[in-house]
Amino acid sequence: MKQTTLSKRDIKDLNTEISKTYGVDDFFSKNDFMAMADDTYVMKDGTVMFFYKQDLLLPSLSLLLSNNFLKKIIVNMGAVPHVVRGADVMRPGIVGVDTYVKEKEIVVVVDENNLKPLAIGQSLFSKDEMQEMETGKMVLNLHYVGDEVWNYLNAE
Repeated sequence: MKQTTLSKRDIKDLNTEISKTYGVDDFFSKNDFMAMADDTYVMKDGTVMFFYKQDLLLPSLSLLLSNNFLKKIIVNMGAVPHVVRGADVMRPGIVGVDTYVKEKEIVVVVDENNLKPLAIGQSLFSKDEMQEMETGKMVLNLHYVGDEVWNYLNAE
């Protein structure tokens, strides 16, 4: 694992990117111990907080377990085993969508019973479009429980 400590300037640039992408200001303090691992994983105190995939800066599920700042797509319990194995979210499994979800927005997929994060995805349609449709793929699954990001530190 190649790891590089982030400078205060790097942290400021990262905060700017997080603010532009997710609307969350000053996510990290300039005094936080931050590192970039394998040119992909943004780590704070040894935990993956964000990662880059397809030029997108995405939050990790472990971060969202303690600080969820994304809009939610709620799925029924029948969809859970598929989503946590990396399947995209299909319309029949969706039981709820946060207000103002837009097309191509990064969202968190949660289960209907516990509202626990299962996956990070990119919505393929707006909330209104999703509600009008009865079938089809609604959310592209980008990160899920048990994938390479989830297991990154455990694989070392």
